[in-house]
Amino acid sequence: MRIGLINENSQASKNAVIFKALKEVTDEKGYEAVNFGMYGRQGEPELTYVQNGLLASILLNTHTVDFIITGCGTGEGAINGLNAFPGVMCGWAVEPTDAYLFTQINDGNALSLPFAKGFGWGAELNLKLIFERLFAEAPGSGYPKERAVPEQRNAGILKGLKKDNYKPLIQILKEIDQDFLKETVSRQEFKDYFTAHADEGEIKDYVLKVCSE
Repeated sequence: MRIGLINENSQASKNAVIFKALKEVTDEKGYEAVNFGMYGRQGEPELTYVQNGLLASILLNTHTVDFIITGCGTGEGAINGLNAFPGVMCGWAVEPTDAYLFTQINDGNALSLPFAKGFGWGAELNLKLIFERLFAEAPGSGYPKERAVPEQRNAGILKGLKKDNYKPLIQILKEIDQDFLKETVSRQEFKDYFTAHADEGEIKDYVLKVCSE
């Protein structure tokens, strides 16, 4: 399983702390953690929480990664940004139980966290505990277990509705402001990993074309 981290501009300085907590958990599980920035480097291209959503959709729809960790100051902008795009089911968590219940009941593929509000003493410990509970069991197993069947049915209905009611991602990529798209996918780390791991197809071809322009 590959888990990607995406930080937006206001919380870029915390990228190393967040990624360290994530990698400690993924290493224990035998998963791969991938850091797509922002990295807090001077002069690096900006990522807003809307661009986080676009980038997450590209990564998830091409199976470059299986799950996205993201956030912003409150986590609210990021969850809305991610859920605005097809192929993304993003939840929100402030403590470990939130993360566990989201993955067990809703079976999503992305999680938004608040990286400013309430991010004080022990924040890195809370992050690690959130990530531990997020990946503690197979997603969609249900909680409580006797509710598993209706929960799985409802999660499937929601995923189907999103698929039926959203434009295809390739259409969005072609219609969206191309400068906005290019800035979103401009990091060399993204391009290298995307080239190596994304599914072959129209989305990959178009994104790499934009990267090369």
